[in-house]
Amino acid sequence: MAGEVLVLPAFGQGHLFPSMELCKLLASRNYKTTLVVFSFLSPSIPSSFLEHRLIQVTEIPSPFTSEPVPMHPDSKKLMHTCLENLLSTRDPIPICAIADVLIIMTWTEEIFKKFNVPTIGFFTSGACSAAMEYATWKNAHPQGIKPGEIRLLPGLPEEMGITESDIKRRSLGRPHGPGGGGPRGPGGPQGPKRRMLPGPGEEPPWVDDAEGSVALMINTCDDIERPFIEYLTKEIGKPVWGVGPLFSEQYWESSGSLVRDSKIRSNRQGNVTEEKVIEWLDSKPRGSVLYVSFGSSVDLSIEEYPELASALEESTRSFIWVIPANAGRSGPGGGGSKTEGYYPEGLDSKVGERGLIIRGWAPQLLILSHPSTGGFLSHCGWNSTVEAIGRGVPFLTLPLRGDQYYDADLVVKHLKIGYRISDDLSNMVKKDDIVKGIERLLDDKEMKKRAEQLGAKFGNGFPQSSMAALDDFVHFFLPKAP
Repeated sequence: MAGEVLVLPAFGQGHLFPSMELCKLLASRNYKTTLVVFSFLSPSIPSSFLEHRLIQVTEIPSPFTSEPVPMHPDSKKLMHTCLENLLSTRDPIPICAIADVLIIMTWTEEIFKKFNVPTIGFFTSGACSAAMEYATWKNAHPQGIKPGEIRLLPGLPEEMGITESDIKRRSLGRPHGPGGGGPRGPGGPQGPKRRMLPGPGEEPPWVDDAEGSVALMINTCDDIERPFIEYLTKEIGKPVWGVGPLFSEQYWESSGSLVRDSKIRSNRQGNVTEEKVIEWLDSKPRGSVLYVSFGSSVDLSIEEYPELASALEESTRSFIWVIPANAGRSGPGGGGSKTEGYYPEGLDSKVGERGLIIRGWAPQLLILSHPSTGGFLSHCGWNSTVEAIGRGVPFLTLPLRGDQYYDADLVVKHLKIGYRISDDLSNMVKKDDIVKGIERLLDDKEMKKRAEQLGAKFGNGFPQSSMAALDDFVHFFLPKAP
């Protein structure tokens, strides 16, 4: 055995699942790997994860009984106690700890220093968002950007230059109502509240974490984000390893065929089965369906939902629309209200077989891997973004908060496999903008071709550049010759 590595994800399944896949990759390199999680996340860990002889899970008792609130004052104390007990029993101590930079790195720093355990900052998001945050802080001087000016960021691709409206929407966010426009990073049941992005001239919150770490790991790869990985490596002055995308083995093995979500993730409750989704998609022409989903932890405002419903009704295109069970309701999880969230009453009958509306859980990987899917109207959360990139699906982007703005710019400006719904995302999205965006996206055969060419790079399985990055990690911690 090569030694032990601790992996500490932040709160929420969007952080847990990539961390689990990282554990598997480390275990395949003969490291004993211990996943340290709060107990409320344990039900999301499949039993198959624990079947590997070198993987174990250490639970931190949750200081809450119903909806988890990670910023509970006892959360940090419980994590410290758990880690101190764990490290006190280890001989030898772990070779390193890989800690999520979303608060977890800050919470654990003093404990790992006490036991002389080197730390690696872990981004479950992409390299573009981190690089853009850093470059904007260092170089943009936002107060000096004039209307119509494009401010280039030294060291980054020219097309990623920022404008006055970029600064405005990234620091203030969109004027959402009850459901949306939350803080940077998961809020409520998913994680601690932070502002959407660093304000003009503010240091990104992860920079201090990077200073205390020996390296950074990012859930990405060279094929998607090489310039941004290289930029961070130069600026931070430490190794930055792109070790993703951190998908399950089944995802990589199913290239060119349908991915069955039920074989990868716990099948949560939805009103439509995988079989129904396949049957519906099989009835549609290749590349004709728009998939609409904004994930599970962000939301449109209650005023924007009817605009989207009207747009899908007016459009002649086939669509799958995934609506969270608590859509449009105030606060995390609906703010305690027992009433149902938003639902487009009557839309089903108006659009007939042209539309499939899914309430709750949906088999996203299956939908994205089906040849009938021709576009993705997305908030550009990182997991959703790389899942669609890997299956050659172009985007219509509607970022709602935080690093989603940068992910959308990566897709639209750098990779050129998507369009924005509107250039002015500081205002509420309107029906006409959505309709125009849908038509533009699904009619653009060249964009679809570019998306498919990029997706084809993942046809041979887990990226070779990420395999090499993991090898670099191994060599970094090998005992040095005297």
